[in-house]
Amino acid sequence: MGSTPIIDTANQPPVASPSAVNPAPEGAYFNRELSWLSFNERVLAEASNERYPLLERLRFLSISGSNLDEFMMIRVAGLVGQAQRGIGKPAIDGRSPTQQLAAIRDKLAMLSTWQQDIWRNLRDRLADADIHVADEHRVQPAAHEWLESFFLEEILPVITPQALDPAHPFPFVQNEGMGLLFTLTRDADQEQIIEMILIPGALPRFVRVPGDHGGPGEAIYISIASLIQRYAHMLFPGFTIEGDGLFRVLRDSDIEIEEEAEDLVRIFRSAIQRRRRGQVIQLELEDDFDPKAEAVLLEQIGVHEAAVIKTDGIIGLDGLAEIVNEDRPDLKFDAYSPRYPERIREHDGDAFSAIRKKDIIIHHPYESFEVVVDFIKQAAEDPDVVAIKQTLYRAGSQSAVINALIDAAERGKSVTAVVELKARFDEEQNLTWATKLERAGVQVIYGFTDWKTHAKIAMVVRREDDGFRTYCHFGTGNYHPVTAKVYTDLSFFTADPKLGRDAAKMMNFVTGYVEPRSLDLISIAPLDLREELYRRIDTEIANAGKGKPAVIWMKCNQITDQGIIDRLYAASDAGVRVELVVRGICCLRPGVPELSENIRVKSIIGRFLEHSRIYAFANGEPMPGPNAAVFISSADLMGRNLDRRVESLIPILNRTVHDQVLQQVLLANMLDTDQSWWLHGDGSYSRVETDGTPFNCHRYFMTNPSLSGRGGALETGGVPKLSLRKGRAG
Repeated sequence: MGSTPIIDTANQPPVASPSAVNPAPEGAYFNRELSWLSFNERVLAEASNERYPLLERLRFLSISGSNLDEFMMIRVAGLVGQAQRGIGKPAIDGRSPTQQLAAIRDKLAMLSTWQQDIWRNLRDRLADADIHVADEHRVQPAAHEWLESFFLEEILPVITPQALDPAHPFPFVQNEGMGLLFTLTRDADQEQIIEMILIPGALPRFVRVPGDHGGPGEAIYISIASLIQRYAHMLFPGFTIEGDGLFRVLRDSDIEIEEEAEDLVRIFRSAIQRRRRGQVIQLELEDDFDPKAEAVLLEQIGVHEAAVIKTDGIIGLDGLAEIVNEDRPDLKFDAYSPRYPERIREHDGDAFSAIRKKDIIIHHPYESFEVVVDFIKQAAEDPDVVAIKQTLYRAGSQSAVINALIDAAERGKSVTAVVELKARFDEEQNLTWATKLERAGVQVIYGFTDWKTHAKIAMVVRREDDGFRTYCHFGTGNYHPVTAKVYTDLSFFTADPKLGRDAAKMMNFVTGYVEPRSLDLISIAPLDLREELYRRIDTEIANAGKGKPAVIWMKCNQITDQGIIDRLYAASDAGVRVELVVRGICCLRPGVPELSENIRVKSIIGRFLEHSRIYAFANGEPMPGPNAAVFISSADLMGRNLDRRVESLIPILNRTVHDQVLQQVLLANMLDTDQSWWLHGDGSYSRVETDGTPFNCHRYFMTNPSLSGRGGALETGGVPKLSLRKGRAG
């Protein structure tokens, strides 16, 4: 297998009890929700980034809208529920739910205004580039006939006007639903009525006018809502339209499951239906909404605790993603094709042969997700494979991995799939996959009722000349073919017998609740992953006390857990240098004298979404060094990950893989200056500035192949070394 142990797991100091770490003083933490909104500010700032192509900037604007929608439906909805039930439990920064809601709404008002300002700027810039959005003035006379025909044939049959009066109760508007209200006067008797049209979710948000109906080379997009408004007179013959208005509703979308639920599948199907009917959390309105219709809407929709946002811009910014798909490569990032690992090709595509010879790590999206798919496909087709076990948190709507598992079961192999029903907003898709897997003969397990199974593990048991051998895949991301193209994640393949035995025990823990008595290498949440991180931090504290090099590097998506934060504060106080790359929420307050003066935090926002979790500890030698303790994980540093989810922490033992993770992937993130933001002690972020040439870690990975995936190709063309001292590729 070729692995050489480089982490001494023997005679480690015992983990200190949490009480051994002094609690941090008041004001030592940032609020989680406000920190998340700061993250979305950084996403929104990319929509104003002049260095990016126009459609990529529009993509960031759309993402910011989608992010805020989810934030409202989950986080704000949860706080509203707490406030309504009189729950005053304070957040990590001491604020009550009511205080948090007040601060959030102030911030949301600012973000909403900024989003619309950016939209107006981008709309004008796109028009200069011959992409016209919601601009009916650009439509040629001939196009009006086409639009009318489209309305009559494609829209009219699927919309239903409904009068709002005692005989017609106010209709239910589902979550993320959009609708139009019309104030009408009947010509015959001058009676006023109000009509509602709900826009079906199956309709696109925009319709693209065919090219021959616009100017040469122009793309013209008209919103479905504006088309309905344009041709509303066809819906209401005999009436005069006095006014109208577009609105959008967001509802509480969190799913609560009883711990004693007997049938998870039945409970989740019911919960998904309830989510569509949750309490209204936000109502968006056009600024020129007809006043009479608005009064009816506010009264009927139930907005007692909801945020009401009026805008003179676009409603539902997430819908702009449809415009991003316009075929204009000149307005997008240069196309990028991920590499397929040469190590696998050298073994004629035989993944098992390549992994058996030496561990390999794949860095997505720079290296193709197809290698993960091929690993499962090969296992399905290989007559010597007797069993496949895999966790599935998110797999997407078109999943080659799922199809390979079905194929394996139909070929008579023993296949076990742990399908997580509690994967937020993927519950319905996962129920569909579970049904198809079961019909094919796959043993489907739903895991724990009150813990999410978030670990990403695939095991393949193969009959070989010297007995059975277990091949494992450990990932920091999901088995999702779409997100694998834009999320930066790590896929670790190994045939290490110890890791194989640990993986089997972990799967038995999930499928049969058999808690492992002993594990050789893997740490598992909620059993001992937290304690292992504590122990590693405490080792650095002890080394600092002995005058040895003491450094902690961590890369993750969120840090909110008070126990971990307090441990890092203690490390800083002891003289340990702590460098954190945290993409999103960070409740840790860095750079504060006598608290965290040895801690720096930065966030990377760029072309790809940073998603991998890597934890590295100097282990008594200069960082980055060959004997550093390096781990990859499925877990962020959050209470839910450490205490309420099944997660994995995997030590990296192979020398080449260790160097790639530490001195290539993690170091490049530390060195990035081109797309990084410093977090300051007051909670603000500022872009990292450099006197020299900016270093962009995404660009580096796109142009420099990985170490462990190159195989013999390294002999003919090396990978440029990164220098911590120089701060650039050396």
